[in-house]
Amino acid sequence: MSAWSLPLWLGGATSALLLAGALLFQYVGGLPPCEMCHWQRWPHIAAVVLAVLGGWLLARGTTGVARLAASGAGLALLTTGGIGVFHVGVEQGWWQGITRCAASGSASSLNDIMAEVMAAPLVRCDAIPWSLFGVSMAGYNALISLGMGAIVLWLSLKSRP
Repeated sequence: MSAWSLPLWLGGATSALLLAGALLFQYVGGLPPCEMCHWQRWPHIAAVVLAVLGGWLLARGTTGVARLAASGAGLALLTTGGIGVFHVGVEQGWWQGITRCAASGSASSLNDIMAEVMAAPLVRCDAIPWSLFGVSMAGYNALISLGMGAIVLWLSLKSRP
């Protein structure tokens, strides 16, 4: 077993579980994500991909690149945690969030564009649709991702072959 197996496994599993939880809230719980929720998902996807890639590289004996993959998974977790902190600040009113409106581009006239925009569901980034013990989903993502990201990064940097 390589020294980088643990950080790869922790980084990939943490992101996969948090991403699965977000998708369950969306598709089973009926809570559609806002724009910043989507932003938080991309680094989780990157961490899972890096962990799988790192595990594959370990199986092939390429430990140096596997170590980089483990570090990358840790950085991806820290990134999504940072986005989560920003999202919590928006939810709490500590700072201004984003304002964004987009159409799919399939409309051919101004009336079609307006109808498409008006029919799109409005999910506010400053609203808290769910919380547990006063902590929102973005808050849990921030806490878990920052903590596990620091652990994964520390393990991947301290490990020696």
